[in-house]
Amino acid sequence: MKKSKILDTNVLLRFLVGDNKKEQKFAENQFEKAQRGDFYLIVHPIVIAETCFVLESFYKQKRKNIASKLQVFLSQRWMKVQNRKVMLALWEEYLEGLHFVDSFLLAWARLYQAQLLTFDRELKSKKT
Repeated sequence: MKKSKILDTNVLLRFLVGDNKKEQKFAENQFEKAQRGDFYLIVHPIVIAETCFVLESFYKQKRKNIASKLQVFLSQRWMKVQNRKVMLALWEEYLEGLHFVDSFLLAWARLYQAQLLTFDRELKSKKT
Protein backbone atom coordinates (compact mmCIF):
# COMPACT_ATOMS: atom_id res chain seq x y z
CA MET A 1 0.00 0.00 0.00
CA LYS A 2 1.33 3.43 -0.98
CA LYS A 3 1.97 6.05 1.64
CA SER A 4 0.12 9.32 1.58
CA LYS A 5 1.57 12.74 2.29
CA ILE A 6 -0.54 15.79 2.99
CA LEU A 7 0.79 19.00 1.46
CA ASP A 8 1.38 21.89 3.86
CA THR A 9 1.16 25.52 2.81
CA ASN A 10 4.82 26.29 3.45
CA VAL A 11 5.97 23.61 0.97
CA LEU A 12 3.60 24.93 -1.70
CA LEU A 13 4.73 28.50 -1.06
CA ARG A 14 8.42 27.60 -1.38
CA PHE A 15 7.62 25.83 -4.65
CA LEU A 16 5.64 28.76 -6.07
CA VAL A 17 7.72 31.67 -4.78
CA GLY A 18 11.24 30.26 -4.80
CA ASP A 19 12.55 32.61 -2.13
CA ASN A 20 14.38 29.73 -0.47
CA LYS A 21 16.12 27.73 -3.19
CA LYS A 22 16.95 24.76 -0.95
CA GLU A 23 13.33 24.38 0.16
CA GLN A 24 12.08 25.00 -3.39
CA LYS A 25 14.29 22.16 -4.64
CA PHE A 26 12.99 19.89 -1.87
CA ALA A 27 9.38 20.71 -2.86
CA GLU A 28 10.13 20.05 -6.53
CA ASN A 29 11.74 16.73 -5.60
CA GLN A 30 8.72 15.69 -3.55
CA PHE A 31 6.34 16.62 -6.36
CA GLU A 32 8.42 14.59 -8.81
CA LYS A 33 8.28 11.57 -6.49
CA ALA A 34 4.52 11.92 -6.14
CA GLN A 35 4.16 12.24 -9.90
CA ARG A 36 6.16 9.00 -10.34
CA GLY A 37 3.76 7.31 -7.96
CA ASP A 38 6.09 6.87 -4.99
CA PHE A 39 3.30 8.18 -2.73
CA TYR A 40 -0.08 9.89 -2.89
CA LEU A 41 0.10 13.65 -2.47
CA ILE A 42 -3.07 14.98 -0.87
CA VAL A 43 -4.01 18.64 -1.27
CA HIS A 44 -6.73 20.11 0.94
CA PRO A 45 -8.66 23.30 0.15
CA ILE A 46 -7.58 24.91 3.41
CA VAL A 47 -3.96 24.80 2.22
CA ILE A 48 -4.91 26.54 -1.01
CA ALA A 49 -6.88 29.14 0.97
CA GLU A 50 -3.88 29.88 3.17
CA THR A 51 -1.61 29.96 0.13
CA CYS A 52 -3.82 32.58 -1.52
CA PHE A 53 -3.88 34.65 1.65
CA VAL A 54 -0.09 34.57 2.11
CA LEU A 55 0.63 35.27 -1.57
CA GLU A 56 -1.70 38.27 -1.50
CA SER A 57 -0.84 39.72 1.91
CA PHE A 58 2.84 38.91 2.47
CA TYR A 59 4.18 38.53 -1.08
CA LYS A 60 1.87 41.22 -2.54
CA GLN A 61 1.10 39.10 -5.60
CA LYS A 62 -1.82 39.96 -7.85
CA ARG A 63 -4.83 37.68 -7.86
CA LYS A 64 -4.45 37.03 -11.58
CA ASN A 65 -0.97 35.63 -10.99
CA ILE A 66 -2.10 33.59 -7.99
CA ALA A 67 -5.11 32.14 -9.82
CA SER A 68 -3.02 31.28 -12.86
CA LYS A 69 -0.40 29.39 -10.84
CA LEU A 70 -2.87 27.56 -8.65
CA GLN A 71 -5.18 26.55 -11.49
CA VAL A 72 -2.26 24.84 -13.21
CA PHE A 73 -1.08 23.27 -9.96
CA LEU A 74 -4.52 21.93 -9.01
CA SER A 75 -5.08 20.54 -12.50
CA GLN A 76 -2.31 17.98 -12.08
CA ARG A 77 -3.97 14.56 -12.17
CA TRP A 78 -1.21 12.86 -10.17
CA MET A 79 -2.31 14.67 -7.00
CA LYS A 80 -5.29 13.81 -4.83
CA VAL A 81 -6.95 17.24 -4.69
CA GLN A 82 -9.84 17.29 -2.25
CA ASN A 83 -12.91 18.88 -3.89
CA ARG A 84 -11.04 19.18 -7.19
CA LYS A 85 -14.13 20.22 -9.21
CA VAL A 86 -14.88 23.02 -6.77
CA MET A 87 -11.22 24.03 -6.58
CA LEU A 88 -11.07 24.43 -10.35
CA ALA A 89 -14.43 26.23 -10.55
CA LEU A 90 -13.86 29.01 -8.00
CA TRP A 91 -11.26 31.17 -9.74
CA GLU A 92 -13.60 33.43 -11.73
CA GLU A 93 -15.24 34.72 -8.54
CA TYR A 94 -11.86 34.97 -6.81
CA LEU A 95 -10.57 37.09 -9.67
CA GLU A 96 -13.63 39.32 -9.36
CA GLY A 97 -12.71 40.11 -5.77
CA LEU A 98 -14.37 37.51 -3.56
CA HIS A 99 -12.19 35.99 -0.87
CA PHE A 100 -11.04 32.45 -1.50
CA VAL A 101 -13.42 30.91 1.06
CA ASP A 102 -16.43 32.77 -0.36
CA SER A 103 -15.39 31.75 -3.87
CA PHE A 104 -15.10 28.15 -2.72
CA LEU A 105 -18.53 28.17 -1.08
CA LEU A 106 -20.15 29.77 -4.11
CA ALA A 107 -18.53 27.31 -6.51
CA TRP A 108 -19.57 24.40 -4.29
CA ALA A 109 -23.16 25.66 -4.10
CA ARG A 110 -23.31 26.04 -7.86
CA LEU A 111 -21.82 22.64 -8.63
CA TYR A 112 -24.00 20.78 -6.14
CA GLN A 113 -27.12 22.93 -6.51
CA ALA A 114 -27.17 24.04 -2.89
CA GLN A 115 -28.35 27.29 -1.40
CA LEU A 116 -25.82 29.41 0.48
CA LEU A 117 -26.80 30.31 4.01
CA THR A 118 -25.06 33.62 4.62
CA PHE A 119 -25.49 37.17 5.87
CA ASP A 120 -22.86 38.40 3.40
CA ARG A 121 -24.70 40.75 1.02
CA GLU A 122 -22.15 40.41 -1.76
CA LEU A 123 -22.27 36.65 -1.56
CA LYS A 124 -26.09 36.67 -1.42
CA SER A 125 -26.18 38.73 -4.61
CA LYS A 126 -24.37 36.01 -6.57
CA LYS A 127 -26.48 33.40 -8.30
CA THR A 128 -26.08 29.82 -7.13
